[in-house]
Amino acid sequence: MPSSSSTFVAGLTAAALATVGFLAFQASANAPDDPAEPRRGSAPAKAAKAPGPIASTALPDGSGAGERVVYALAADRVWLVGADGHVNRTFKVAPGSVDPLPGSYAVRSRSGAITGTDGAPVEHVVRFAEADGVTIGFSAALDGSPPERDPRVQTGGIRQSVADGDAMWAFATIGRPVEVVR
Repeated sequence: MPSSSSTFVAGLTAAALATVGFLAFQASANAPDDPAEPRRGSAPAKAAKAPGPIASTALPDGSGAGERVVYALAADRVWLVGADGHVNRTFKVAPGSVDPLPGSYAVRSRSGAITGTDGAPVEHVVRFAEADGVTIGFSAALDGSPPERDPRVQTGGIRQSVADGDAMWAFATIGRPVEVVR
């Protein structure tokens, strides 16, 4: 019968799609925060930092209250914090050569897709500060690359993975507080 074979094929297709979806979910749930974890260059703007990264992924003390993005300079880590103070997501980032000063900011502009200062196509650009005439914001390189290190070019792009960029884009709308801590 043609209808029973069509039903059988449809059932197999649905089972295959469910299996692929489950395996993709498992792979993303077990992926490291930042598989590339690039080595950092030493730009003059970085010299004033406290030595060494923060060992914990716990939300830093003194990082504000309420719904906000928290960016820890020494740890190169971001937290997306809900209104109840619960951390919705945390992840490693790769900063550009210019850091924002510690303090309170707010998301002031966003771009869906642009070319980064280093020439890489980036998406989900969330800008929140300016330092030394350089605009600073989070972005995700479409190819997953860390920012290029060119000592002649000052960059304020803070790179995150594409998946983390998707989460940042959904969370960090215009006006969302951004707390920068050492």
